[in-house]
Amino acid sequence: MKIKEKEFEDTLQDLKALAAQLGAKVRFEKGDFKGGYCILKESKVIVINKMTNLQRKVMILSAALKELGVDKIYLTPKIREFIDEMAETN
Repeated sequence: MKIKEKEFEDTLQDLKALAAQLGAKVRFEKGDFKGGYCILKESKVIVINKMTNLQRKVMILSAALKELGVDKIYLTPKIREFIDEMAETN
């Protein structure tokens, strides 16, 4: 799947909205880490290194959403394909 930079920006926003729908907060922080899904004080949190590139942010968020369990909820075909493909390459 070839994706333009603008599509990554739009997809990142869609994925953040999906995370909120699943009850997870997305945080962009600086540090020596890649990022991923965790539970912090009983809250679902997806932490992403804000210094990484846009494509990597989308890949990390996709993998975290896959881990949260998006299989049983409706997603647009484009977003589902994106999550499946990006989660595999992460």
